Amino acid sequence: MKGKTFAEKIFNADKGAIVFAKPAIILSHDNTSSIFSTFKKMGGEKLYNPDTLLITLDHNAPPTNSKLANDYQVIRDFVARFGIKKFHDVGDGICHQLMSLYAKPKMIIVGSDSHTSTAGAFNAFAAGIDRTETAGLWKQGETWFRVPESIKLTLTGKLGKGVYAKDLALWIIGMIGSSGADYMSIEYHGEGVKTLSISDRMVLANLASEMGAKNAVFPADDVLDAWFGKKTDGLWADQDAEYLKEITIDLNGIFPVVAAPHHVDNVKAVSEVQGTKIQEALIGTCTNGRLEDLREAAAVLKGRQVAQFMQLLIIPASKEIFKQAMKEGLIEIFMESGANVLASSCGPCLGTGQGIPADNYNVISTANRNFKGRMGNNASNVYLASPATVAISAIAGEITDPRGIRANDKFPYHAPQSSKVDIKEGEDRYSKETWNYSDVDNLNTDQMFAGNLTYNVQSSEADKIMPHLFKGFDNSFSERVKAGDILMAGANFGCGSSREHPAVGLAFAGIRAVICKSVNRIFFRSSVNQGLPIILVPEAVDAYKQGDDVSVDFEKGIVTVASKQFGFAALPGKLMDIFTAKGLVNYVKNK
Repeated sequence: MKGKTFAEKIFNADKGAIVFAKPAIILSHDNTSSIFSTFKKMGGEKLYNPDTLLITLDHNAPPTNSKLANDYQVIRDFVARFGIKKFHDVGDGICHQLMSLYAKPKMIIVGSDSHTSTAGAFNAFAAGIDRTETAGLWKQGETWFRVPESIKLTLTGKLGKGVYAKDLALWIIGMIGSSGADYMSIEYHGEGVKTLSISDRMVLANLASEMGAKNAVFPADDVLDAWFGKKTDGLWADQDAEYLKEITIDLNGIFPVVAAPHHVDNVKAVSEVQGTKIQEALIGTCTNGRLEDLREAAAVLKGRQVAQFMQLLIIPASKEIFKQAMKEGLIEIFMESGANVLASSCGPCLGTGQGIPADNYNVISTANRNFKGRMGNNASNVYLASPATVAISAIAGEITDPRGIRANDKFPYHAPQSSKVDIKEGEDRYSKETWNYSDVDNLNTDQMFAGNLTYNVQSSEADKIMPHLFKGFDNSFSERVKAGDILMAGANFGCGSSREHPAVGLAFAGIRAVICKSVNRIFFRSSVNQGLPIILVPEAVDAYKQGDDVSVDFEKGIVTVASKQFGFAALPGKLMDIFTAKGLVNYVKNK
């Protein structure tokens, strides 16, 4: 009998199986107001188990307009009404940092945020879901999971001076690509794992989302025991478990890297972009706002000044981290250097708070995404890097090596890169009821619905989503799309956040089907939940030329492009009920 992976053990099922499970923790944040609206549409009157809910106010904290402020009050009223014990108000911290107060080994954790995977640092199975599914969990207590295939990532050696977990995470993304772990579970193995702190592990688990992974997980070892202050009872893969991929990385060979605009797998050695002028820098977010990160930044900034006209923002990931940074004198170092220290929140990362860059600004950030427009301005560029690289670059006013040298490193991998496609004003991508984005890989949720609108328009307000759908990518789409249209797209469709607005909008518009080469796993779940068919037929996309007739026969499982037919697999039977009911809201309400 073959051994089992971590994912197969925690779900007690083989890879590929569809199972139903009850998560121990269900996370939501500012989107709780929208989730509550959907919960009520499902006929929800009482929560299945209030003790499983963890709610934070962080993405727009403090709120930047009256609508957001009112949404926050709706959430507070909800928390009071249902007696939610695990609630964190404005300033308490970012949800994934606060999760560290609750995550335990062997837990199943889900959250309405794509970076819920961060909790895998604690030997938990943690994955992002969308808002509609979260509402269903509030009412039913359980949801479906497809047991993922797994990647075994073995680490040897130890990171050198000036090289950090963020460099390692970006290195892996640059090696395998942003869709290199699509729908997979990443397990971290090897002696090198023992050299990584819990903070380091949270960085790597956080960025699993940018590899397309369902989750990432670390063993319950001596490092985790030290974190909890006691021996932990964890779960781990068998030695003879079978993996889809096995990768070994020597940590001694890693050097400082960045993710260059406009995609996280556009990885380059710092030395390859050294000297690039920057106007703004950000240290913080759920990826790199921990105390260890602040210490690294302070060690660089102490006694030095940021460059003239440089805007350096520093955001501790939680109130407790902020307080400890004050006790250690880190905040004073930051302020003396010319940095601005903001309250614990997500704001600048997704362009909803202070720190939106000006036109043509180059930003260097410790965040997890650098999509075009991610920080609130399509005309800016974002580089991702470690806290030390960001700090030294803020001092120099240009991208600089944190080792204090000018190296000649070359990033050795070239992840499959999509050609950058800009649909120019007036360019017509519509013909014969089909939208042609077949040459567009990595069409992300920010391009489909801008991040800075996420909390101004609730995902339950489909009619209000429509005017903004695909704006900045194909400006004609929202005005011209019709019920029955088909959308052709490339690989990794719907990558990015757990934002369900695009799936809601496409379903509301009446899109008959999205035919693509591959799809981001959270977007796929969102599409099922909205009753929007996503069909994976790469051969059909390759065969398509604008102007071809395209049709879909769902009963027979056939896509026809011009005169050529391509078969596809139907959704698993247990999900067809959701699809047939035209989405999860109706399915749950009818049950």
